Order: sequence, then C-alpha cells, then structure tokens
Amino acid sequence: MPNGPLSLPARLYLLAWDTTKRSITGSTHLHHLVRAGALTELAQRGLLVDDDGIVTPVDADSRTGDVVLDGLLELVSESRPRGWKPWVTSRARVTLDAVRAQLAADGYLRAERKRVLGIFPSVEYELDRVPAVEALRGQAREVLEGPVPVADVGDRDAALVALATAAELRTFASPKERALHRARIDELTERGGAAAPALRKVIQDVRTAVVVAAATASAKAATATTTAN
Repeated sequence: MPNGPLSLPARLYLLAWDTTKRSITGSTHLHHLVRAGALTELAQRGLLVDDDGIVTPVDADSRTGDVVLDGLLELVSESRPRGWKPWVTSRARVTLDAVRAQLAADGYLRAERKRVLGIFPSVEYELDRVPAVEALRGQAREVLEGPVPVADVGDRDAALVALATAAELRTFASPKERALHRARIDELTERGGAAAPALRKVIQDVRTAVVVAAATASAKAATATTTAN
C-alpha cells in the first residue's frame, strides 16, 4: 500500500470514518489513536528515539515538512520528559485538531463553522473524499488479510493495521475479524518496528497505550449509559 502524501496519523483518522453514514467512530479515544500514529511515524523516521524509556528528539531543530508531525516534535522538545505511553494521552487533542485542519486543507474534509448556544465558535467536519477513504480502507484490509507476506509489508503500513486493530476501529475490522487475524496482527506489530530492536519496543508500548485508552473510554461510556438509565 503506497504511503502517498498522507501521514500515519492522518490515515488512522480517515479509517475511523464510516463512509456509509458519513460519521466518525471511536470518537472517545480517537485522539489517542491519532497521537499514537504520530509518535510511531516519528520513531520510524528516526526523529524520536527511546532514551531509557523517555521519548527523546534526536535533534530539536529537525523537521519533516508535515505540520502535524512537526507540531508534535516541537511539543515533545518543549515539554518535560515523558515515556511513550504517557505521550499517547498527554494533550493528544492538539494532534487530532492539527490532523483535521490538515485534511480539511487538503480537501479530504469539509469544515463547517458553527456557534454552540449561539455564542461559542465551533468547527464541525464532514467527509468529502469518500472514494479516497474507501480505497485507503481496502488497501489496509489487504495488509490485514494477506496475501502479501508480512515480511514484504512496509513498516508504516504494518503500524497502521497494528494501531487500528488495537483501537478496535469497527469501521476497519470487526471483533470476529480481529480474532481471526490475531496472529498476523501480532506479526504486523513486530514488522512495524523492524528497523531496530528499540523501535519494536516503542511500537509495542504505543500500541499497548492505545489498547488501554480504548478500554478506558469504553468503560466510561458504559458507566455513563448505566447511570443515565
């Protein structure tokens, strides 16, 4: 699957769209998933490294040319030291907002400005490029199901599937499908960090943080429903 101009966090965000209902899914923990994608891509590019468990920029002045990734690099550089799991959740909505603005500028989304209670400005996003998102999903499904051997899958494509399944995106794979392809998902997770042993640990840590974030969000939603009833 070609990476094209879209970053890993941008592709993860688009995978969360239900193209039939034109609605976003997994919204309670989507910001964590998008942040995880940005951390993973920066680690795969060698711009963030693991220094005894701490997320560390290789060069504070390095830039990728992608506004979302560069924004996160700057945030990490200017913040107190944190590990990979804390960075998945810390101020994660900043990265989500940047991804949505970027995709709107690129024509994937349409931004609609509104006012909450007639006073507070707000922006809502609608999906515009449905065929492009459906093609992205189809390509990612091929990575999940085969027939391409895991060893021949690109590291960013492998990470895309590993993170999307960790976040339990129902627009990408059902629980039954995730269970069916569990062994391949594990292999893809390893493949995402194939460049170096340290990177494998990073991918595992980030993926674990996404799993925890998704489970926590689901538990809160269930509690809120029970309380409301």
